[in-house]
Amino acid sequence: MQIKEGTTIKLSERIVIALDVDTEYQVERLVEELGNHVGMFKIGLQLIHNLGPSVIDLVHQRGGKVFADFKFHDIPNTVAQASRAVARKGVAMFTLHASGGKEMLRAGAEAAAAEAEKTGIPAPAVLGVTVLTSWSQTAFSEEMGIIKPISQVVKEWSQLAQVAGLHGVVASPMEIKEVRSSCGEDFLVVTPGVRPPGAYQDDQQRVMTPAEAISAGANFLVIGRPVTAAPDPAAALTSILATL
Repeated sequence: MQIKEGTTIKLSERIVIALDVDTEYQVERLVEELGNHVGMFKIGLQLIHNLGPSVIDLVHQRGGKVFADFKFHDIPNTVAQASRAVARKGVAMFTLHASGGKEMLRAGAEAAAAEAEKTGIPAPAVLGVTVLTSWSQTAFSEEMGIIKPISQVVKEWSQLAQVAGLHGVVASPMEIKEVRSSCGEDFLVVTPGVRPPGAYQDDQQRVMTPAEAISAGANFLVIGRPVTAAPDPAAALTSILATL
């Protein structure tokens, strides 16, 4: 699911709705209401552990593309086998933790590509998760023992992911420019930590508005609670799109 140079993508197709919900009913409702107005839907650990892998098929059956945000982080062989399995599900994108190192990242990317070729399905974009948007600089330094600025760590891990053959990274909007300057314009940047003006930050620390993130160079914006927890998700999404 690589974006070719010169390809124009509608703004609405750059929105990824995070299905951080618990039930099949909630998934069906959100996909049916929003499916024609967004690029894809993120399935993360909460949903996959509530409904199992069949939820990927559920979204596909209703015409939605899937971003499988499973954040694999294990020894290379385990990550390779997990990447094969998720590639077989026909997802558009999935994630590995960039902190797992070059060997692990390369194993996941190569396994996904090989499985896609073997089964005749489009290869998914493999993304490296850099520094989670819930980290502040103070907590990151004190708890992880990494004294470098987060922006520098994101830059270095993005370069590592690129060398390992990944298609892009997940990074907060605050570090998009560092990723772009070090990895180029064709490297995907998927951005969580996006909040509309006036919205609660919840547990996010490094955030921007959708318009700011797009302006900074994000390819895709992951938006969850500001839409999915709204009384009228479609109206909330429409309001966000209007700001773009």
